[in-house]
Amino acid sequence: MNKLSSERRYMAIHLPFLPAERRIAGRVAPPETAFAIIDKHRGALRIVALSAEAAAQGLRPGMALADARALVPHLPAFPHDPAGDGAMLMRAVEACERYTPMVAPDGEDALVLDLTGCFEGQGWTRETIARDALAHLARMGLGGRAAHGPTPDAALALARFGMDELADLPVAALALGAEADLALRRAGLRTIGALAARPRAPLAARFGRELPVRLARLLGEEDRRITPHRPAGAIRAERRFAEPLASVAPLLDVIEGLAQRLESVLARRGEGGRRFDVALFRTDGHVARLTVACGRPLRDPPAIRRLFSERLESLSDPLDPGFGYDMARMAVPLAERLENEQRDLACGEGGEAQPDLAPLLDRLAVRFGPDRIRRFHPRDEHLPEYAARPVPPESGPAAWPRPEPGEPPLRPLFLYDPPRPVGVVAEVPDGPPRRFVWRGKHHRVVRHEGPERIAYPWWKHPEGRGPTRDYYRVEDEMGQRFWLFRHGLYASESDHPQWYLHGLFA
Repeated sequence: MNKLSSERRYMAIHLPFLPAERRIAGRVAPPETAFAIIDKHRGALRIVALSAEAAAQGLRPGMALADARALVPHLPAFPHDPAGDGAMLMRAVEACERYTPMVAPDGEDALVLDLTGCFEGQGWTRETIARDALAHLARMGLGGRAAHGPTPDAALALARFGMDELADLPVAALALGAEADLALRRAGLRTIGALAARPRAPLAARFGRELPVRLARLLGEEDRRITPHRPAGAIRAERRFAEPLASVAPLLDVIEGLAQRLESVLARRGEGGRRFDVALFRTDGHVARLTVACGRPLRDPPAIRRLFSERLESLSDPLDPGFGYDMARMAVPLAERLENEQRDLACGEGGEAQPDLAPLLDRLAVRFGPDRIRRFHPRDEHLPEYAARPVPPESGPAAWPRPEPGEPPLRPLFLYDPPRPVGVVAEVPDGPPRRFVWRGKHHRVVRHEGPERIAYPWWKHPEGRGPTRDYYRVEDEMGQRFWLFRHGLYASESDHPQWYLHGLFA
């Protein structure tokens, strides 16, 4: 065995009749019947895929539908649906993630698994993994062939051609094209074994530089690796069940148990998870996925359990265990540094610590969605309505301007958008308000502060001019405080300036 084959372990599964089996599983086509999947190519209807019964009768992909019906009269035909077939292949890929997170589709009818380091010490062998994977795919209605190899190319070639030895593979396994295959066969080179015995340089000179590269990948001399369909989390834990879980009731206990296993790993790394993914593998190949995100690094198992409890309760489509979940996996795709914190010693002597809003924000984000939770962050803008913007809760600290000690804030927290027009009575046209009417109710002003004059931002809009705003903080006889402004300077900008209510003080 060469060096590469002793380091890497790949398994490929070929699903030759996936398009037909998908239609049978969806009850679109009858089972155990010859039929074809067709598509228009250059103005003619040609066969794209076949059922197993049609292939057994000598039909092949690429044939014209008319020629196929000459061999099999009244051959049923269904339109090609590449998107639906691709989705079915992705379901097969996800079903095989129970063995390794390193799974990738190949073409339209195969997938490859990187099994390196998987199942060590668990009593699994290559044969038992292959049998178990094919059994799960069979529950999905898919039949296939599995093969192992030192590289993805070797495993895929063995699975596609249904062979056990690399040397016995035909030269078509190189996938160089029909012309190259014909040229190799005419030269007497019909198998990979015959090519492997020849010097590479003359082969490259005669048949092209791609041939030695693909031959090395088939023979296990070069490993191109695979790009998994779903990036694998560096930190993960899984649990397999002797009896499938037929109810969702014990799932939270399972999730907390997985979180406890991850807690020790995260603690050794000095990290906490910012996102936790749980995959629940059903016996029929379906995979349910749950994700929760945290506003700050977290590794406390009870807290993680609470977040997933909120996630389960907020599902619009509740989990359906079907015939049961036989495996659960938790991964941490995003982790950050988490230092151990010590509570302020003054808290034990009557001091008050700042409340920790992170758990509440995390639960709200899980229940209502992260896009619905926002906090205001100050922005350097001239007009008040643009001086703050909503940002996610995990954004950095906000440097809000602080009022003078003992003084109320200069601007209210609550602003109307747009400002509400009000009727105001002032002693002089350019003076502070004395009375105003809002929502049909009269308010008599007993105290006022201002004005705070805000000019039109001419530096941003040099082509235009706008009215000046004079803002007043006012208090009525009931103790309510309002933020009013006059829109336009009397006489110089407007003969009848309009008043607006822009905000309310707490």
